[in-house]
Amino acid sequence: MNYAAEAPTVWDPAFADADDCLLSSEQCVIRAQHYFVKGLIEIPVIGSGEVFSWAVWVSLSRENFSHAADLWDAPGREAEEPYFGWLTTDLLAYSPTTLNLKTHVHTRPVGERPFVELEPTDHPLAVEQRTGITRDRVEEIAAAVLHTSLDRNQS
Repeated sequence: MNYAAEAPTVWDPAFADADDCLLSSEQCVIRAQHYFVKGLIEIPVIGSGEVFSWAVWVSLSRENFSHAADLWDAPGREAEEPYFGWLTTDLLAYSPTTLNLKTHVHTRPVGERPFVELEPTDHPLAVEQRTGITRDRVEEIAAAVLHTSLDRNQS
């Protein structure tokens, strides 16, 4: 019921040793110019009371990233206004691409990943976030993710 991207689509493993780059489980910086946080796009599963989620990367402005980082371990941080960001995870279960969809990143209590709210457009991912998905759709997504993982491992 949860799939996670390891890094933003623009991350290159060659960045790992660079002094101006960082990739942790929750934050990413590339060349001290591009800033990302990991959050959850949550989609209700119709009729089940369950939630399917994508753990995705969202780019933030330098100012918003710095502010979020300053409050990372601060109790009460969830009272912050949402941060604007661009989705930087390409979810291959969707067409057209999910790259660069507009988002709002809602900070949650310490220890919880932010909630990523997609701009209410007609993109299939945004529609699913608003309206929910069926159990059959969860299975379709699982098959697509598994197929993609197998293709990458065979390359």
